[in-house]
Amino acid sequence: MISKKINDLTVSSSGHTLHHNGVFSKDGHWIVYDGRNDETKIGETSHIGIVNVLTGEEKIIYHTQNQSIYGPGAGAASFSPTENKVIFIHGLSGANAEKPYAISRRTGVGIDINFPQRPFFYDARDISYPYTPGSLRGGTHSHCWSRDGQLISFTYNDELVDSDLRLVGVMIPVAQQIMVDSMPGNNPGIMFSSIVTDVVRNPSPGSDQINKAFDECWIGKNGYTLHSGEHIPYAIAFQGNTVNQKGKQITEVFVVHIDPEKILRDSDAVGKQGERPQVPHSIQQKRITFSKKGLSDTRHWLRSSPDGKFIYALIKDDNDFNQLGQIEISSGRIALLTNNNFSIDYPFNLNSSGNQIAYVAQNSIYLLDLRKDFSLKIVAGDTGKIVGAPSFSPSDHQLIFNQYQKDINGNEFLQIRKVELH
Repeated sequence: MISKKINDLTVSSSGHTLHHNGVFSKDGHWIVYDGRNDETKIGETSHIGIVNVLTGEEKIIYHTQNQSIYGPGAGAASFSPTENKVIFIHGLSGANAEKPYAISRRTGVGIDINFPQRPFFYDARDISYPYTPGSLRGGTHSHCWSRDGQLISFTYNDELVDSDLRLVGVMIPVAQQIMVDSMPGNNPGIMFSSIVTDVVRNPSPGSDQINKAFDECWIGKNGYTLHSGEHIPYAIAFQGNTVNQKGKQITEVFVVHIDPEKILRDSDAVGKQGERPQVPHSIQQKRITFSKKGLSDTRHWLRSSPDGKFIYALIKDDNDFNQLGQIEISSGRIALLTNNNFSIDYPFNLNSSGNQIAYVAQNSIYLLDLRKDFSLKIVAGDTGKIVGAPSFSPSDHQLIFNQYQKDINGNEFLQIRKVELH
């Protein structure tokens, strides 16, 4: 273990939950968080804040109105990589005991940090038929920008049809806002939203059908190149639950190419009454792994190498420990990168250079050097529980993470802490 100096970035007596991606502003000066002190409490959380990496100054940039235990709730915030804007989950404004915050009753709201408390909607929501092309009618969440800041991926649950089936979708910039009828449950959006994955309730055993698409990532810094030499500017790798020949559920990796022009052209994909939004014509998912055990069931998000050649995931070894795995996109070949005698506990992150992965295990933070094939413990969590995914700064010289710390009254709050790597 190498001793690293750890600094407290937040100290106020409230929660400071980091999302698994996009927590740093484009210049690396600000970190965005939400006010949860418990990751399960988005519906009860009222504010989104930012903290300055250099000064520790905390600012509240958004506060919900009429907050109650039923909602609306706000959380899971991510910065755009190209603008001083954040996107976060927001429950519906009319949340109450009868219709509380739920996986199918939320949307993506944005704030420009230079204009606090002036929210806008990224995705349009329209539950009044006929549905407006470019809108959805459920809940988007776990938003993630493409590296050029143009598109946003998300996971989605429909409110009207099969609300328990999860899908992956994308938002695409358009010249004019997606306008919908003004009524409870509806909202306009500045981007065009579309579902890009196909799921079925009961996959045929041994087929490539899935009953859940989830926890995705954008492939490559600038997309990736096929064997044919064709360059794909936008593509997503996602996890999909298949059923093998023995009837066992196996999580595999799938890829879908995102062609914004094809998506924008298919206005019928918004779907008809009684059905979910559809995958636009010519957008097709492809399974790339065919493994015996599949990915780990510990929740985590896939990560891609900057060159788009590899996907990283958690995979259980023969001893049932979560290890880091590397998946070659072109072949689907899986290789384990770690051989720990313990399990990785939370989502992980890859640095922007693509040569280090930070992960949490045994209440400590480790750095896996992909060049040396070696893990090094850099933080021992002796003073409180470490949770969630550590995140690298844009320049890779800092690592920030969530850890519970006691305040002067002995109460534990989730704080943001910083480690200098260089």
